[in-house]
Amino acid sequence: MEINFISHLNSLEKKLYQLIISRLDGDKVASKEYQEKIIELVKKGIGGFILFGGRKYKIKDFIDKIQSVSEIPLFIASDIERGVGQQIKNTTIFPCQMAMAAAINKNNPEDVSLLRSAVKAIADESKDVGINMPLIPVLDVNQNPDNPIICTRAFSDNPVDVAWFGSEYIKILEESGLISCAKHFPGHGDTAIDSHISLPVITKSRRDLMTTDIMPFVEAINTGASSIMIGHLSVPSVDSKPASLSKMIITDLLRKELGFNGLILSDALNMDALRNFENIPTECINSGVDVLLHPVDADLTVKELISALNKNKIKEEQIDAVIGRVVKIKARIQYVKKTAVAHKQHVKLSEHITEMSITLVKDKKGLLPISDPSRIHVVFAGDRRLYKSSLLKNYFEKATEVFNTDDIESEIAVFALFTSVAAWKGSSGIDNEESHHISELIRKAKNSIVISFGSPYVLRHFKEADVLIAAYETTEQAQSAVLKGVKREIDFKGHLPVKLNIKP
Repeated sequence: MEINFISHLNSLEKKLYQLIISRLDGDKVASKEYQEKIIELVKKGIGGFILFGGRKYKIKDFIDKIQSVSEIPLFIASDIERGVGQQIKNTTIFPCQMAMAAAINKNNPEDVSLLRSAVKAIADESKDVGINMPLIPVLDVNQNPDNPIICTRAFSDNPVDVAWFGSEYIKILEESGLISCAKHFPGHGDTAIDSHISLPVITKSRRDLMTTDIMPFVEAINTGASSIMIGHLSVPSVDSKPASLSKMIITDLLRKELGFNGLILSDALNMDALRNFENIPTECINSGVDVLLHPVDADLTVKELISALNKNKIKEEQIDAVIGRVVKIKARIQYVKKTAVAHKQHVKLSEHITEMSITLVKDKKGLLPISDPSRIHVVFAGDRRLYKSSLLKNYFEKATEVFNTDDIESEIAVFALFTSVAAWKGSSGIDNEESHHISELIRKAKNSIVISFGSPYVLRHFKEADVLIAAYETTEQAQSAVLKGVKREIDFKGHLPVKLNIKP
């Protein structure tokens, strides 16, 4: 079957398009003009698409359509770290990776079975929609509490735990016939800079990098990950070039030293980390990257590569070697069979794991359970868009926003902090002004409870509070689970996957 695929790549241009995964906006597929634009790329030989947004049935139909048009199976990639529902409406949102690690005790067989069921559900929904390359798991070891782009996307700050959870994800995804993708090599966990905005610098020694950040990737390779994504990261202890442009990091370290023989993807090429560098597609290919992910313009990228070939800056043998790796994996994914999706069961499973993840970090005064909501004054802080329609407003009568609150007259003050991790945002926490104001209100309150919906690291600023609770999501599901916990309808079963240095 590989030979047949290669026979379709009967021009240099088609080979070069095969190295590119371009953007597919699911919300635009209703437009005939947009469909034609995508189909034109398919006919040129595009390697695949990275999918953002859309509704389940429209996306399913369109992916089936473009796969039927394409001479070679298309990679359909997507960032679905929290399940297919992270991107596609009418599918299931699962807890983020850090919430999974908070919920699941890897030494408890029942918990491990739950984790595997959740990853299998994500795999089944991926196949149902047509995603064959879920860009998971994140194997970054989140060692910087101020990390603006990894944070709750990581399983833990402990490389052993990250490696274990990552391997579980990879096993299930690969058994399901999908292409797992371990990211972001050589590790994006120990930085306070978002690589969507600028180039993070990892100042570790090579030895520290190998024992901490790279260790989970070694496990991923041993487990059988089909692909690895390279982060846009500066790692001076290994090379002066960014990792995604570095032959020393990609070819020498990842390919030769670690023995990885699967597909190597760049991180998205539309990110600003590489804005000060030139000839990026050429540099990526020369460094050992196989697949160029999300360039701003696929056609322009192919033109640049043709120019580089004409100037002998890239050799055609390099392209042929990459094509060999691409078609080998594509020969496999063409046989992926869709399975029936038990959506209601997936939702229940997600809810159950979310409830298991809620973590009682500190419980000093025995303020819980809360049986009388009238004793409570809830103060919302963080991202207003995330809490403006919060479930907590339905349960607690007195609710204000942090900067509209100067005093707490109720017996117990509950501070609900809503934060999120998002590209180009630059922060995963709350700002200093907000933090100081919350601390003042805690001092004024008779009793105080601080709940983090999102980054658990915000709790470290409020050690003086009587009760600290970590939820790892801002979803209604997480809010409902917290309410059940504070009313003691469920036990707090979660454990912190990261160090906060807060005494319980």
